[in-house]
Parts: sequence; structure tokens; C-alpha cells
Amino acid sequence: ILTEKRDSTGIITLNHAEKRNALSETLIEEITSALEGFRALEIRAVVLRAQPGIKVWSAGHDVNELPLRGRDPLGWNDPLRILIRSIQEFPAPVIGMIEGSVWGGACEVAMACDILIATPDAAFAITPAKLGVPYNLGGLMTLINMIPLPIVKEMLFTAQPLPADQALNLGIINYIKANDEIESFVFDMAQRIANNSPLSISSMKDSLRLLSSAHAVTPDLFEKIQGMRRIVYDSEDYQEGIRAFREKRKPRFMGK
Repeated sequence: ILTEKRDSTGIITLNHAEKRNALSETLIEEITSALEGFRALEIRAVVLRAQPGIKVWSAGHDVNELPLRGRDPLGWNDPLRILIRSIQEFPAPVIGMIEGSVWGGACEVAMACDILIATPDAAFAITPAKLGVPYNLGGLMTLINMIPLPIVKEMLFTAQPLPADQALNLGIINYIKANDEIESFVFDMAQRIANNSPLSISSMKDSLRLLSSAHAVTPDLFEKIQGMRRIVYDSEDYQEGIRAFREKRKPRFMGK
């Protein structure tokens, strides 16, 4: 990644175009370290972006790092879960500046941001069904806090991209701005945030996070969901999905 500080705004730029900014453990560690550094500097707004003009904002979770079988691929200590919590719990607003397509787990990273501003060519695709990966409870809750339930279902079940104009109409993103306008618009917004009371904003952000995550999940319900997920990540289909991705071929799912 690249990091920069402009007045009271911190900027994190995803900078691994060769891997389409896949969310590897190394990349995630760099982002979370940058957020910790910004916290120490009392940064008042963060912009999370990719390099200008890029076609893929992020290709999502680095599938090569998922376990082949016998272990939850998206557990509490998975690097992606740590990154999501770091964004959600950062005391200042995080603005996601989205150019290009956003895939898989990177959708959740985008949805964890407080404000999303995208270019017209941006699109969001949630793709665990293409890999046979069972999405976890925390990830699903992040999505349903941001996306209307029927749209979440469509995105999860079809794995097809949602274009920026539809995302705007659904209230998933805040603005669509042309490629040559988005940067100035985002940094103007970040400055307006930085001019306001950081204590007030931090309190409101954390309160909204706690309220939006206040879904009642009983121990029995949690275990039932985890049991359903274990069936998937212990299955032949899960192994086939990971193998097919690594072998660059279409998976052949048998439902077993």
C-alpha cells in the first residue's frame, strides 16, 4: 500500500495491481498498521482507495490463502475479519473511494466504510457461491446492514455484479462522480469532516456501529449457523471450488 497524510486526512492507497489488489494477509496487515498509525496521529478522516484509473479496485480475499479443507476459511481471526473490524472501529470516518470493480471479500471491505463514493464504472460482486465458500455470520451482518435483503440475496445467489447506478439508487453508495472529479470531491468531503468536532463524530460513529450490529443471535441460532457452514467447508464442493480457482478453470459442483 501507499500512505499519505494531507492535513488531518489520512490516505491509504491499495498498490498491488499485479494481484488486482487481492486481500492477502500481507496487504491486510499493511492496511491495519496504517490505520493504527493514523489513530496515533489523531487523523480525522481516512480515504481508502486504489490507484487512479484502475480497472479492479480489489479482487477480494486472496483465495490462495484459504485452507483446502478441515478448517473454517473465514473464522474470527481470519485477516479479512480483522480488517473489517479495524475499519468499523476506527474512531474517524473512513471514506471508500471506489474506482473499478469490487469482488468478493473486498465488497465487505467497501461496505465497512462509513461513506462510499464511486465512479460510473464501479461495480460490486459478492462471489462466495462461485468458490463454494460459506460466508460467515459477521460478514453477512455487515452486508445486510448496508444492502436491502432482497438485493443481498440476489448478489449472493447469482454472484453477478451490481452496477454503480443501481447501488446509488439503493442507497448503498453515497455519490457517483466522474473519474476526473472524484478525487477533488472526496478530499473536499474529508476536509469538511475534519473541520467538525472529532469527539462528536467518534461518539456518533461508534454508537451507530453498536446500534446497527445489535441483532439478537441466541447461542442455539449461532451454533445452527456454524453447523450449516461446517457442512460447506468440509464438503467436496468447497475443495473443488478452491482447486478450480487455482487451476484457472470453471468448477464442477456436485452438491456433495
